[in-house]
This record gives sequence, C-alpha cells and structure tokens, in this order.
Amino acid sequence: MCGRYVATRSPDDLVQLFQVADWRAEEALAPSWNVAPTDQVYAVLERRPRHDRDSDEVRRQLRTLRWGLVPSWADDLKIGPRLINARVETVHEKPAFRRAFVKRRCLLPADGFYEWRQIEDPATGRKRKQPYFIHGEDDQVMALAGLYEFWRNPDIEQDDDPAAWLITCTVITTEATDAAGHIHPRMPLALTPDHYDAWLDPRHQDPDALRNLLTSPADGHLHARPVSTAVNDVRNNGPELLHEAA
Repeated sequence: MCGRYVATRSPDDLVQLFQVADWRAEEALAPSWNVAPTDQVYAVLERRPRHDRDSDEVRRQLRTLRWGLVPSWADDLKIGPRLINARVETVHEKPAFRRAFVKRRCLLPADGFYEWRQIEDPATGRKRKQPYFIHGEDDQVMALAGLYEFWRNPDIEQDDDPAAWLITCTVITTEATDAAGHIHPRMPLALTPDHYDAWLDPRHQDPDALRNLLTSPADGHLHARPVSTAVNDVRNNGPELLHEAA
C-alpha cells in the first residue's frame, strides 16, 4: 500500500516538468515531508478549461485534490480514508474506481514514499515497525499513477457554490519491486514520462490499453533507507524526516 509520501516540489517546478497549461497560484500548497490521507495534494490532470465547460479543448492542469477517493455515489466522506489506494490488478473492475479509471486519471507528483517493515530492536529485543523512505535512484520526481473523482455535497443547494463539490484522488499500487520489495509487498505505481500523455488524455478510454501503460515503478530503479520513527506521527513534518536513521 501507500499510506504516506513526500511532496516538496514547488508548483512552478511541477508546471514546467509536466508541461502544465492551467494553474492557479492561489491553490499553492506548502512542501510536505509527511503527506497523509485526507491531506490536500497536487495532481496533474487533463480537462476542459474551468472557465469554458462547452469547449472541446483539453488542457493540462495542476490542481489540488484531497487524498482518499470518494466515489460520486457515496453518501458521505467517511469512505475516503479507506480508498487512498487502488490495486492495479483490479482497478478497472472495482465499482469505486472503474469509471474514474476510464475517464478521470491523474499523476500525483512525489519525491518518494514511506513503507514500514517489522524488525527486532537490538536494544530491547522486541519487534517494532521501522519506517523506510523509498525514492528513485536519480532523485527525480516520481509521477504516481492516480485517479480522481468528483463528489457532490448534498448539504449545499447551489451547484455553482465551490463548497458544493469535492475532488478526491487515489494512488494506484502494484507488487513491490527492487529495494521496496524487501520492505513491503505493495508500493505505488509510478509512470515513465513517455506514458504521461496517454495516461492523462481523457479521450483514451480503452481499459486494456490503459492497463498496458502501468509498468514497474521508476522503471524498477529504487533506493530505500531507514528513517526516524518520527514519521509515524502525522503531526511531524520537515526535511529531518528524511535523514537516515542509525
């Protein structure tokens, strides 16, 4: 699974890296070294311009979404934290994800992600969970494959009220490979740049062709290092969380 990740790149960097055409500066997020479920996160996606919904033009946008997908048919937001991940093996058929998989795909930029492995503490002899930070060997941004969905708040009467709509997202996961495979059996799936265009284009709606885009994360070249257990507490956030633990 993927339950925490790191996202510290500036929106200006992400706009350039992902060739974004539509971005609102007022949506800027602070860097986070401990992104957790229900946090607001950056997502790269392609849709018609927000100011011209009748246009056939599709533009690449950088948006801020809430992590934890809430299907359009959900009664309330409580389901979101349970849907932070979607398994690549079944994402095309699960009711919560299958419509978004065909029509609403995104990329979630990350510096890397955390996973935990149970180890024996040499000082106490007891078992404990050791967190690891996993990232690409080249330290480039990882473009995590994701889905997004719109949820209409039934308590808001007017459709044009910004509070009436919530946009949420999920991270697609796969079997862990390379360094991550020694720590946890699952991991987020990152796309390579040559697959960005096809993945984001909402006009591509063939489930089999889309699944063929989902290959080994970071092309299988990942590095993992143990970090402080301070990351276990979502209230802790800072670059010191990435320091290698003794």
